[in-house]
Amino acid sequence: MSMSRRGVLGAAALTAAAPFTAGTAAHAASTTAAVDPGAADSGLVTRPPITVGPGDVQYGDLVRGVNLRFTGTPSQVRLVTSPDQVIAAVREAVAQNKRIAVRSGGHCYEDFVANPAIQVVLDLSELSAVTYDPVRRAYVVEPGATLEKVYKTLYKGWGVTVPGGSCPSVGAGGHFAGGGYGPLSRSLGLTVDHLYGVEVVVVGADRSVRAVVATRDDTGPLRDLWWAHTGGGGGNFGIVTKYFFRTPGVTSADPRQVLPTAPREVIVSDLAIPWDGLTETGFAALLRNFGAYFAAGGERRLFSQLKPQHRIAGTFGLTTQIDAAVPDADRVLDEFQAYVAAGSGVTPIPLDRRRLPWLRAVEWPGFTGGRNPTYRFKIKSAYLRQGFTDAQIQAIHHHLTRTDYQHYGALLLITSYGGKINEVAPDATVVPQRDSILKPQFLAFWTDPADDAKHLSWVRELYRDVFAATGGVPVTGGQTDGCYVNYADADLGDPAWNTSGLTWSDLYYKQNYPRLRQVKARWDPLDTFRHAQSVRLP
Repeated sequence: MSMSRRGVLGAAALTAAAPFTAGTAAHAASTTAAVDPGAADSGLVTRPPITVGPGDVQYGDLVRGVNLRFTGTPSQVRLVTSPDQVIAAVREAVAQNKRIAVRSGGHCYEDFVANPAIQVVLDLSELSAVTYDPVRRAYVVEPGATLEKVYKTLYKGWGVTVPGGSCPSVGAGGHFAGGGYGPLSRSLGLTVDHLYGVEVVVVGADRSVRAVVATRDDTGPLRDLWWAHTGGGGGNFGIVTKYFFRTPGVTSADPRQVLPTAPREVIVSDLAIPWDGLTETGFAALLRNFGAYFAAGGERRLFSQLKPQHRIAGTFGLTTQIDAAVPDADRVLDEFQAYVAAGSGVTPIPLDRRRLPWLRAVEWPGFTGGRNPTYRFKIKSAYLRQGFTDAQIQAIHHHLTRTDYQHYGALLLITSYGGKINEVAPDATVVPQRDSILKPQFLAFWTDPADDAKHLSWVRELYRDVFAATGGVPVTGGQTDGCYVNYADADLGDPAWNTSGLTWSDLYYKQNYPRLRQVKARWDPLDTFRHAQSVRLP
Protein backbone atom coordinates (compact mmCIF):
# COMPACT_ATOMS: atom_id res chain seq x y z
CA MET A 1 0.00 0.00 0.00
CA SER A 2 -0.77 0.13 0.81
CA MET A 3 -1.73 -2.36 5.22
CA SER A 4 -4.01 -4.29 7.40
CA ARG A 5 -3.03 -3.55 11.00
CA ARG A 6 -3.89 -7.14 11.78
CA GLY A 7 -2.52 -10.61 12.22
CA VAL A 8 0.87 -9.35 13.36
CA LEU A 9 1.26 -11.78 16.23
CA GLY A 10 1.62 -14.75 13.90
CA ALA A 11 4.88 -15.55 12.16
CA ALA A 12 3.56 -15.03 8.66
CA ALA A 13 0.24 -13.24 8.92
CA LEU A 14 1.09 -9.63 8.22
CA THR A 15 1.05 -7.62 5.04
CA ALA A 16 0.94 -4.15 3.60
CA ALA A 17 -1.23 -2.14 1.40
CA ALA A 18 -1.61 1.50 0.76
CA PRO A 19 -3.71 2.87 3.74
CA PHE A 20 -5.99 5.84 4.19
CA THR A 21 -4.36 9.21 4.51
CA ALA A 22 -6.85 11.71 5.87
CA GLY A 23 -8.86 14.14 3.84
CA THR A 24 -10.14 12.55 0.64
CA ALA A 25 -13.25 10.86 -0.62
CA ALA A 26 -14.90 9.72 -3.80
CA HIS A 27 -18.46 9.48 -5.04
CA ALA A 28 -20.09 7.44 -7.81
CA ALA A 29 -23.51 6.67 -9.18
CA SER A 30 -25.53 3.74 -7.91
CA THR A 31 -24.78 0.37 -9.45
CA THR A 32 -28.08 0.47 -11.29
CA ALA A 33 -27.74 3.82 -13.02
CA ALA A 34 -25.12 5.56 -15.12
CA VAL A 35 -23.40 8.62 -13.76
CA ASP A 36 -24.68 12.01 -14.87
CA PRO A 37 -21.32 13.72 -15.53
CA GLY A 38 -22.83 17.17 -15.40
CA ALA A 39 -24.30 16.95 -11.94
CA ALA A 40 -22.71 17.14 -8.52
CA ASP A 41 -25.17 14.50 -7.33
CA SER A 42 -25.72 11.59 -9.71
CA GLY A 43 -29.30 10.87 -8.76
CA LEU A 44 -28.70 8.51 -5.86
CA VAL A 45 -31.61 7.79 -3.57
CA THR A 46 -30.15 9.12 -0.35
CA ARG A 47 -31.20 9.61 3.22
CA PRO A 48 -30.62 12.86 5.12
CA PRO A 49 -27.16 13.24 6.64
CA ILE A 50 -26.75 11.96 10.18
CA THR A 51 -25.08 14.24 12.69
CA VAL A 52 -23.50 12.54 15.71
CA GLY A 53 -22.42 14.55 18.72
CA PRO A 54 -20.63 13.80 22.00
CA GLY A 55 -23.89 12.78 23.67
CA ASP A 56 -24.79 10.15 21.08
CA VAL A 57 -24.09 6.46 21.54
CA GLN A 58 -22.22 6.23 18.20
CA TYR A 59 -19.78 9.01 19.06
CA GLY A 60 -17.09 6.88 20.71
CA ASP A 61 -16.68 4.68 17.65
CA LEU A 62 -16.95 7.41 15.05
CA VAL A 63 -14.17 9.60 16.49
CA ARG A 64 -11.62 6.79 16.19
CA GLY A 65 -9.85 5.34 13.20
CA VAL A 66 -7.91 2.09 12.99
CA ASN A 67 -4.94 3.38 15.01
CA LEU A 68 -6.21 3.61 18.57
CA ARG A 69 -3.30 5.81 19.61
CA PHE A 70 -5.49 8.68 18.46
CA THR A 71 -9.02 9.67 19.46
CA GLY A 72 -10.66 12.83 18.20
CA THR A 73 -12.94 15.25 20.05
CA PRO A 74 -14.94 16.94 17.27
CA SER A 75 -18.16 18.74 18.07
CA GLN A 76 -19.83 16.56 15.45
CA VAL A 77 -19.36 13.72 13.01
CA ARG A 78 -21.43 14.11 9.87
CA LEU A 79 -22.27 10.91 7.98
CA VAL A 80 -23.08 11.91 4.40
CA THR A 81 -24.50 9.91 1.53
CA SER A 82 -24.27 12.23 -1.49
CA PRO A 83 -22.04 14.94 -2.95
CA ASP A 84 -24.74 17.52 -2.26
CA GLN A 85 -24.53 16.62 1.41
CA VAL A 86 -20.75 17.00 1.29
CA ILE A 87 -21.13 20.46 -0.24
CA ALA A 88 -23.70 21.46 2.39
CA ALA A 89 -21.54 20.20 5.26
CA VAL A 90 -18.45 22.00 3.99
CA ARG A 91 -20.43 25.19 3.39
CA GLU A 92 -21.76 25.08 6.95
CA ALA A 93 -18.34 24.44 8.46
CA VAL A 94 -16.75 27.24 6.44
CA ALA A 95 -19.49 29.66 7.47
CA GLN A 96 -18.88 28.78 11.12
CA ASN A 97 -15.06 28.79 10.78
CA LYS A 98 -14.81 25.18 11.92
CA ARG A 99 -11.87 22.92 11.05
CA ILE A 100 -12.84 19.98 8.82
CA ALA A 101 -11.34 16.53 8.36
CA VAL A 102 -12.53 13.58 6.32
CA ARG A 103 -12.62 9.88 7.10
CA SER A 104 -13.45 7.08 4.68
CA GLY A 105 -11.71 3.87 5.76
CA GLY A 106 -10.08 5.29 8.88
CA HIS A 107 -6.58 3.95 8.16
CA CYS A 108 -4.63 7.16 8.71
CA TYR A 109 -1.30 6.41 10.39
CA GLU A 110 -1.19 9.74 12.25
CA ASP A 111 -3.70 12.03 13.99
CA PHE A 112 -4.68 14.03 10.93
CA VAL A 113 -8.38 13.26 11.50
CA ALA A 114 -8.40 12.34 15.19
CA ASN A 115 -6.83 15.64 16.19
CA PRO A 116 -7.95 18.08 18.90
CA ALA A 117 -8.06 20.93 16.38
CA ILE A 118 -10.65 19.18 14.23
CA GLN A 119 -14.20 20.31 14.93
CA VAL A 120 -16.14 18.54 12.18
CA VAL A 121 -15.41 15.09 10.78
CA LEU A 122 -17.10 14.16 7.52
CA ASP A 123 -17.59 10.40 7.56
CA LEU A 124 -17.85 9.19 3.96
CA SER A 125 -18.04 5.46 4.68
CA GLU A 126 -21.57 5.20 3.29
CA LEU A 127 -20.55 6.68 -0.07
CA SER A 128 -19.47 3.28 -1.29
CA ALA A 129 -20.87 2.55 -4.75
CA VAL A 130 -18.74 1.39 -7.67
CA THR A 131 -20.13 1.70 -11.20
CA TYR A 132 -19.36 2.47 -14.83
CA ASP A 133 -19.90 5.82 -16.53
CA PRO A 134 -20.56 5.18 -20.25
CA VAL A 135 -20.30 8.88 -21.12
CA ARG A 136 -16.77 9.26 -19.81
CA ARG A 137 -15.95 5.61 -20.53
CA ALA A 138 -14.60 5.34 -17.00
CA TYR A 139 -15.29 3.48 -13.81
CA VAL A 140 -16.40 5.57 -10.84
CA VAL A 141 -15.55 4.78 -7.23
CA GLU A 142 -17.05 6.41 -4.18
CA PRO A 143 -14.85 7.24 -1.18
CA GLY A 144 -16.24 4.88 1.39
CA ALA A 145 -15.90 1.86 -0.87
CA THR A 146 -13.41 -0.49 0.72
CA LEU A 147 -10.78 -1.99 -1.54
CA GLU A 148 -12.53 -5.32 -1.12
CA LYS A 149 -15.73 -3.85 -2.53
CA VAL A 150 -13.87 -2.13 -5.36
CA TYR A 151 -12.21 -5.38 -6.41
CA LYS A 152 -15.35 -7.48 -6.10
CA THR A 153 -17.59 -5.06 -7.97
CA LEU A 154 -15.15 -4.48 -10.84
CA TYR A 155 -14.36 -8.17 -11.15
CA LYS A 156 -17.88 -9.57 -10.88
CA GLY A 157 -19.35 -6.98 -13.21
CA TRP A 158 -16.65 -6.65 -15.84
CA GLY A 159 -13.63 -8.85 -15.04
CA VAL A 160 -11.35 -5.83 -14.59
CA THR A 161 -9.40 -4.39 -11.68
CA VAL A 162 -7.16 -1.60 -10.45
CA PRO A 163 -3.72 -2.39 -8.98
CA GLY A 164 -4.51 -1.36 -5.42
CA GLY A 165 -3.54 -2.56 -1.97
CA SER A 166 -3.96 -5.92 -0.30
CA CYS A 167 -5.86 -4.88 2.84
CA PRO A 168 -9.58 -5.35 2.11
CA SER A 169 -10.78 -2.85 4.73
CA VAL A 170 -8.81 0.17 3.49
CA GLY A 171 -11.06 2.95 2.21
CA ALA A 172 -10.67 3.91 -1.44
CA GLY A 173 -10.69 7.63 -0.68
CA GLY A 174 -7.27 8.12 0.85
CA HIS A 175 -5.66 5.10 -0.76
CA PHE A 176 -6.16 6.52 -4.24
CA ALA A 177 -5.20 10.09 -3.34
CA GLY A 178 -1.78 9.01 -2.07
CA GLY A 179 -0.85 6.90 -5.08
CA GLY A 180 -1.99 3.37 -4.25
CA TYR A 181 -0.03 0.19 -4.89
CA GLY A 182 -0.33 -3.53 -4.22
CA PRO A 183 0.24 -7.09 -5.47
CA LEU A 184 -0.49 -6.25 -9.12
CA SER A 185 1.54 -3.05 -9.31
CA ARG A 186 4.77 -4.60 -10.59
CA SER A 187 2.85 -5.72 -13.68
CA LEU A 188 0.19 -2.97 -13.93
CA GLY A 189 1.64 0.12 -12.27
CA LEU A 190 0.28 2.26 -9.46
CA THR A 191 -3.42 2.81 -8.92
CA VAL A 192 -3.09 6.46 -9.94
CA ASP A 193 -1.44 5.46 -13.21
CA HIS A 194 -5.01 4.54 -14.23
CA LEU A 195 -6.74 7.61 -12.74
CA TYR A 196 -8.68 9.48 -15.41
CA GLY A 197 -10.39 12.13 -13.32
CA VAL A 198 -11.76 13.39 -10.03
CA GLU A 199 -14.77 15.34 -8.88
CA VAL A 200 -13.71 17.56 -5.98
CA VAL A 201 -15.59 19.81 -3.56
CA VAL A 202 -13.45 22.94 -3.25
CA VAL A 203 -13.63 26.22 -1.34
CA GLY A 204 -12.87 29.44 -3.19
CA ALA A 205 -11.23 32.64 -2.00
CA ASP A 206 -14.72 34.10 -1.56
CA ARG A 207 -15.63 31.14 0.71
CA SER A 208 -17.96 29.71 -1.91
CA VAL A 209 -18.23 25.91 -2.03
CA ARG A 210 -18.70 23.97 -5.25
CA ALA A 211 -17.88 20.70 -6.96
CA VAL A 212 -15.63 20.66 -10.01
CA VAL A 213 -14.57 17.83 -12.32
CA ALA A 214 -10.94 17.63 -13.46
CA THR A 215 -9.50 15.05 -15.84
CA ARG A 216 -6.24 14.27 -17.57
CA ASP A 217 -7.83 15.47 -20.82
CA ASP A 218 -8.21 18.97 -19.40
CA THR A 219 -5.72 21.80 -19.68
CA GLY A 220 -4.66 24.57 -17.34
CA PRO A 221 -5.83 24.66 -13.72
CA LEU A 222 -8.23 21.73 -14.13
CA ARG A 223 -5.52 19.44 -15.39
CA ASP A 224 -3.33 20.60 -12.50
CA LEU A 225 -6.10 19.67 -10.07
CA TRP A 226 -6.34 16.19 -11.62
CA TRP A 227 -2.56 15.81 -11.46
CA ALA A 228 -2.49 16.82 -7.79
CA HIS A 229 -4.69 13.82 -7.00
CA THR A 230 -2.32 11.34 -8.65
CA GLY A 231 -0.37 10.95 -5.41
CA GLY A 232 -0.68 14.34 -3.71
CA GLY A 233 -2.15 12.80 -0.58
CA GLY A 234 -5.36 13.46 1.29
CA GLY A 235 -6.48 16.59 3.07
CA ASN A 236 -4.80 19.01 0.69
CA PHE A 237 -7.04 20.51 -1.98
CA GLY A 238 -10.66 19.59 -1.31
CA ILE A 239 -12.89 16.58 -0.84
CA VAL A 240 -12.97 14.14 -3.73
CA THR A 241 -16.51 13.00 -4.40
CA LYS A 242 -15.75 10.81 -7.41
CA TYR A 243 -12.71 8.99 -8.73
CA PHE A 244 -12.83 8.12 -12.43
CA PHE A 245 -10.63 5.29 -13.72
CA ARG A 246 -9.59 4.58 -17.28
CA THR A 247 -6.18 3.32 -18.35
CA PRO A 248 -4.25 5.85 -20.49
CA GLY A 249 -4.37 5.13 -24.22
CA VAL A 250 -7.62 3.15 -24.10
CA THR A 251 -9.97 4.14 -26.92
CA SER A 252 -12.47 1.29 -26.72
CA ALA A 253 -16.01 1.90 -25.49
CA ASP A 254 -16.17 -1.68 -24.18
CA PRO A 255 -16.11 -1.51 -20.36
CA ARG A 256 -14.02 -4.70 -20.29
CA GLN A 257 -11.24 -2.87 -22.13
CA VAL A 258 -11.18 0.30 -20.04
CA LEU A 259 -9.12 -1.14 -17.16
CA PRO A 260 -6.72 -4.08 -16.93
CA THR A 261 -8.14 -7.58 -16.87
CA ALA A 262 -7.76 -9.21 -13.49
CA PRO A 263 -5.75 -12.45 -13.27
CA ARG A 264 -7.81 -15.59 -13.68
CA GLU A 265 -5.87 -17.42 -10.98
CA VAL A 266 -2.90 -16.77 -8.72
CA ILE A 267 -0.61 -19.00 -6.71
CA VAL A 268 -0.12 -17.81 -3.15
CA SER A 269 2.53 -19.03 -0.76
CA ASP A 270 3.64 -18.56 2.85
CA LEU A 271 7.00 -19.70 4.14
CA ALA A 272 8.22 -19.36 7.73
CA ILE A 273 11.91 -18.66 8.18
CA PRO A 274 13.18 -19.94 11.54
CA TRP A 275 15.35 -17.77 13.75
CA ASP A 276 16.83 -20.91 15.28
CA GLY A 277 20.09 -21.49 13.45
CA LEU A 278 19.94 -18.19 11.58
CA THR A 279 23.22 -16.35 12.11
CA GLU A 280 23.74 -12.68 11.41
CA THR A 281 25.53 -13.71 8.21
CA GLY A 282 22.58 -15.88 7.17
CA PHE A 283 20.14 -13.09 7.99
CA ALA A 284 22.15 -10.70 5.82
CA ALA A 285 22.05 -13.20 2.95
CA LEU A 286 18.24 -13.31 3.08
CA LEU A 287 17.91 -9.52 2.88
CA ARG A 288 20.54 -9.19 0.18
CA ASN A 289 19.02 -11.95 -1.94
CA PHE A 290 15.51 -10.53 -1.66
CA GLY A 291 16.71 -7.12 -2.85
CA ALA A 292 18.94 -8.55 -5.58
CA TYR A 293 16.06 -10.46 -7.18
CA PHE A 294 14.03 -7.30 -7.72
CA ALA A 295 17.06 -5.16 -8.55
CA ALA A 296 17.60 -7.54 -11.49
CA GLY A 297 13.97 -7.11 -12.55
CA GLY A 298 12.62 -10.52 -11.67
CA GLU A 299 9.26 -11.85 -12.82
CA ARG A 300 6.95 -8.83 -12.96
CA ARG A 301 3.88 -10.86 -12.14
CA LEU A 302 5.46 -12.01 -8.88
CA PHE A 303 4.85 -9.93 -5.75
CA SER A 304 6.44 -10.73 -2.42
CA GLN A 305 6.94 -9.50 1.12
CA LEU A 306 9.81 -10.49 3.38
CA LYS A 307 8.76 -9.82 6.97
CA PRO A 308 11.66 -10.04 9.43
CA GLN A 309 10.02 -10.13 12.85
CA HIS A 310 11.63 -9.80 16.25
CA ARG A 311 13.52 -12.94 17.24
CA ILE A 312 11.11 -13.54 20.14
CA ALA A 313 8.53 -14.66 17.54
CA GLY A 314 10.66 -17.67 16.62
CA THR A 315 10.06 -17.33 12.88
CA PHE A 316 9.24 -14.70 10.28
CA GLY A 317 7.49 -14.84 6.96
CA LEU A 318 8.14 -14.78 3.23
CA THR A 319 4.78 -14.26 1.52
CA THR A 320 4.47 -14.41 -2.27
CA GLN A 321 1.85 -14.19 -4.99
CA ILE A 322 2.40 -15.03 -8.65
CA ASP A 323 -0.01 -14.93 -11.56
CA ALA A 324 -0.78 -18.55 -12.43
CA ALA A 325 -0.70 -17.58 -16.13
CA VAL A 326 3.09 -17.12 -15.93
CA PRO A 327 4.61 -20.01 -17.91
CA ASP A 328 5.59 -22.76 -15.48
CA ALA A 329 4.54 -20.51 -12.59
CA ASP A 330 5.16 -23.09 -9.87
CA ARG A 331 8.75 -23.50 -11.01
CA VAL A 332 9.26 -19.73 -11.12
CA LEU A 333 7.94 -19.49 -7.56
CA ASP A 334 10.18 -22.35 -6.41
CA GLU A 335 13.22 -20.70 -7.95
CA PHE A 336 12.42 -17.35 -6.33
CA GLN A 337 12.06 -18.89 -2.89
CA ALA A 338 15.29 -20.87 -3.30
CA TYR A 339 17.08 -17.73 -4.48
CA VAL A 340 16.02 -15.78 -1.39
CA ALA A 341 17.00 -18.58 1.01
CA ALA A 342 20.39 -19.31 -0.61
CA GLY A 343 23.28 -18.91 1.81
CA SER A 344 21.05 -18.31 4.82
CA GLY A 345 21.95 -21.60 6.48
CA VAL A 346 18.32 -22.34 7.35
CA THR A 347 15.52 -24.14 5.54
CA PRO A 348 12.23 -22.22 5.23
CA ILE A 349 9.17 -24.04 6.57
CA PRO A 350 6.22 -24.31 4.13
CA LEU A 351 3.04 -23.03 5.78
CA ASP A 352 0.62 -22.56 2.91
CA ARG A 353 0.63 -22.84 -0.86
CA ARG A 354 -2.43 -22.92 -3.03
CA ARG A 355 -3.82 -21.95 -6.40
CA LEU A 356 -6.77 -19.60 -6.01
CA PRO A 357 -9.18 -17.74 -8.26
CA TRP A 358 -8.03 -14.14 -8.11
CA LEU A 359 -11.04 -12.82 -6.23
CA ARG A 360 -10.54 -15.42 -3.49
CA ALA A 361 -6.90 -14.44 -3.24
CA VAL A 362 -7.90 -10.85 -2.44
CA GLU A 363 -8.92 -12.11 1.01
CA TRP A 364 -6.21 -14.75 1.39
CA PRO A 365 -4.96 -14.72 5.04
CA GLY A 366 -1.32 -14.59 3.97
CA PHE A 367 -1.82 -10.98 2.95
CA THR A 368 -4.72 -9.92 5.17
CA GLY A 369 -4.29 -11.62 8.54
CA GLY A 370 -6.96 -11.70 11.23
CA ARG A 371 -8.67 -8.55 12.42
CA ASN A 372 -7.82 -7.04 15.80
CA PRO A 373 -9.80 -3.85 16.50
CA THR A 374 -7.63 -2.82 19.46
CA TYR A 375 -4.25 -2.16 17.83
CA ARG A 376 -2.08 0.85 18.42
CA PHE A 377 0.82 1.25 16.03
CA LYS A 378 3.65 3.30 14.62
CA ILE A 379 4.87 2.82 11.05
CA LYS A 380 7.65 4.46 9.05
CA SER A 381 8.45 4.02 5.36
CA ALA A 382 11.17 4.24 2.75
CA TYR A 383 11.79 3.76 -0.96
CA LEU A 384 14.94 1.81 -1.85
CA ARG A 385 16.56 2.17 -5.26
CA GLN A 386 19.07 -0.54 -4.31
CA GLY A 387 19.07 -3.28 -1.69
CA PHE A 388 20.01 -2.65 1.92
CA THR A 389 23.66 -1.87 2.61
CA ASP A 390 25.75 -3.96 4.99
CA ALA A 391 25.50 -1.28 7.67
CA GLN A 392 21.73 -1.10 7.30
CA ILE A 393 21.39 -4.87 7.59
CA GLN A 394 23.53 -4.82 10.73
CA ALA A 395 21.24 -2.20 12.27
CA ILE A 396 18.13 -4.19 11.37
CA HIS A 397 19.57 -7.39 12.82
CA HIS A 398 20.58 -5.61 16.02
CA HIS A 399 17.12 -4.23 16.69
CA LEU A 400 15.33 -7.48 15.79
CA THR A 401 17.50 -9.44 18.22
CA ARG A 402 17.62 -7.00 21.12
CA THR A 403 17.07 -8.62 24.51
CA ASP A 404 16.08 -5.36 26.23
CA TYR A 405 13.10 -5.12 23.87
CA GLN A 406 11.23 -8.27 22.91
CA HIS A 407 7.88 -8.03 21.17
CA TYR A 408 6.02 -10.21 18.69
CA GLY A 409 4.56 -7.21 16.93
CA ALA A 410 7.89 -5.56 16.09
CA LEU A 411 9.07 -6.09 12.55
CA LEU A 412 10.26 -4.84 9.20
CA LEU A 413 7.99 -5.38 6.21
CA ILE A 414 9.95 -5.36 2.95
CA THR A 415 7.72 -5.22 -0.12
CA SER A 416 8.72 -5.80 -3.73
CA TYR A 417 8.38 -2.78 -6.01
CA GLY A 418 9.41 -1.55 -9.45
CA GLY A 419 8.50 -3.20 -12.73
CA LYS A 420 5.73 -1.34 -14.55
CA ILE A 421 5.74 1.33 -11.83
CA ASN A 422 9.15 2.47 -12.98
CA GLU A 423 8.10 3.02 -16.61
CA VAL A 424 6.26 6.24 -15.71
CA ALA A 425 8.04 9.59 -15.66
CA PRO A 426 8.62 11.12 -12.19
CA ASP A 427 6.52 14.18 -13.04
CA ALA A 428 3.71 12.44 -14.94
CA THR A 429 1.99 11.88 -11.61
CA VAL A 430 2.74 13.35 -8.21
CA VAL A 431 4.50 10.13 -7.17
CA PRO A 432 8.14 10.91 -8.06
CA GLN A 433 9.76 7.65 -6.88
CA ARG A 434 9.90 5.86 -10.22
CA ASP A 435 13.11 3.86 -10.04
CA SER A 436 12.78 2.08 -6.69
CA ILE A 437 12.87 -1.70 -6.27
CA LEU A 438 11.79 -2.13 -2.63
CA LYS A 439 9.34 -0.38 -0.32
CA PRO A 440 10.09 -1.27 3.32
CA GLN A 441 8.02 -0.39 6.37
CA PHE A 442 9.34 -0.25 9.92
CA LEU A 443 6.60 -0.98 12.40
CA ALA A 444 5.33 -2.06 15.77
CA PHE A 445 1.81 -3.05 16.83
CA TRP A 446 0.58 -3.28 20.40
CA THR A 447 -2.62 -2.98 22.43
CA ASP A 448 -1.80 -1.50 25.85
CA PRO A 449 -1.61 2.33 26.02
CA ALA A 450 0.88 1.99 28.87
CA ASP A 451 3.36 0.52 26.38
CA ASP A 452 3.26 3.41 23.93
CA ALA A 453 6.62 4.91 24.87
CA LYS A 454 8.69 1.74 24.60
CA HIS A 455 7.24 0.68 21.26
CA LEU A 456 7.50 4.14 19.77
CA SER A 457 11.12 4.31 20.88
CA TRP A 458 11.94 0.97 19.28
CA VAL A 459 10.52 1.92 15.88
CA ARG A 460 12.14 5.34 15.93
CA GLU A 461 15.53 4.00 16.97
CA LEU A 462 15.43 1.24 14.34
CA TYR A 463 14.62 3.74 11.59
CA ARG A 464 17.21 6.25 12.79
CA ASP A 465 19.95 3.63 12.92
CA VAL A 466 19.12 2.08 9.54
CA PHE A 467 19.44 5.52 7.92
CA ALA A 468 22.13 6.86 10.23
CA ALA A 469 24.41 7.75 7.31
CA THR A 470 21.80 10.14 5.89
CA GLY A 471 20.46 11.97 8.92
CA GLY A 472 18.09 9.33 10.20
CA VAL A 473 15.79 9.32 7.16
CA PRO A 474 15.90 7.78 3.65
CA VAL A 475 17.08 10.83 1.74
CA THR A 476 16.20 11.27 -1.92
CA GLY A 477 18.48 10.65 -4.85
CA GLY A 478 20.88 8.02 -3.59
CA GLN A 479 20.41 4.41 -2.48
CA THR A 480 17.17 5.58 -0.89
CA ASP A 481 14.50 7.85 -2.37
CA GLY A 482 12.29 9.30 0.31
CA CYS A 483 9.03 8.17 1.87
CA TYR A 484 5.46 7.25 0.91
CA VAL A 485 2.87 9.91 1.70
CA ASN A 486 0.16 7.34 2.48
CA TYR A 487 2.37 5.97 5.25
CA ALA A 488 2.21 9.31 7.04
CA ASP A 489 4.99 9.81 9.58
CA ALA A 490 4.94 12.96 11.70
CA ASP A 491 8.52 12.28 12.87
CA LEU A 492 9.78 13.41 9.47
CA GLY A 493 9.13 16.97 10.63
CA ASP A 494 10.83 16.51 14.00
CA PRO A 495 14.52 17.59 14.12
CA ALA A 496 15.07 15.07 16.92
CA TRP A 497 14.56 12.27 14.37
CA ASN A 498 15.38 13.97 11.06
CA THR A 499 18.75 15.71 10.85
CA SER A 500 19.11 15.32 7.08
CA GLY A 501 18.27 18.90 6.19
CA LEU A 502 15.34 17.66 4.07
CA THR A 503 11.73 18.36 4.99
CA TRP A 504 8.84 15.90 4.97
CA SER A 505 7.69 17.50 1.72
CA ASP A 506 11.07 16.79 0.12
CA LEU A 507 10.88 13.16 1.23
CA TYR A 508 7.32 12.62 0.00
CA TYR A 509 7.19 14.72 -3.15
CA LYS A 510 10.74 15.64 -4.19
CA GLN A 511 10.76 17.98 -7.21
CA ASN A 512 6.97 17.87 -7.56
CA TYR A 513 6.28 19.87 -4.40
CA PRO A 514 6.50 23.41 -5.89
CA ARG A 515 3.83 22.51 -8.45
CA LEU A 516 1.64 21.07 -5.70
CA ARG A 517 1.90 24.34 -3.83
CA GLN A 518 0.70 26.23 -6.90
CA VAL A 519 -2.29 23.87 -7.18
CA LYS A 520 -3.00 24.49 -3.50
CA ALA A 521 -2.99 28.25 -4.06
CA ARG A 522 -5.40 27.97 -6.99
CA TRP A 523 -7.87 25.48 -5.52
CA ASP A 524 -7.66 25.92 -1.73
CA PRO A 525 -6.54 29.52 -1.28
CA LEU A 526 -7.96 29.75 2.27
CA ASP A 527 -6.15 26.58 3.40
CA THR A 528 -9.47 25.07 4.40
CA PHE A 529 -8.14 21.54 4.03
CA ARG A 530 -5.04 21.14 6.15
CA HIS A 531 -3.24 18.98 8.65
CA ALA A 532 0.30 18.60 10.02
CA GLN A 533 1.70 17.46 6.66
CA SER A 534 -0.68 19.07 4.20
CA VAL A 535 0.67 20.94 1.18
CA ARG A 536 1.54 24.48 2.24
CA LEU A 537 0.37 27.59 0.47
CA PRO A 538 3.19 29.37 -1.39
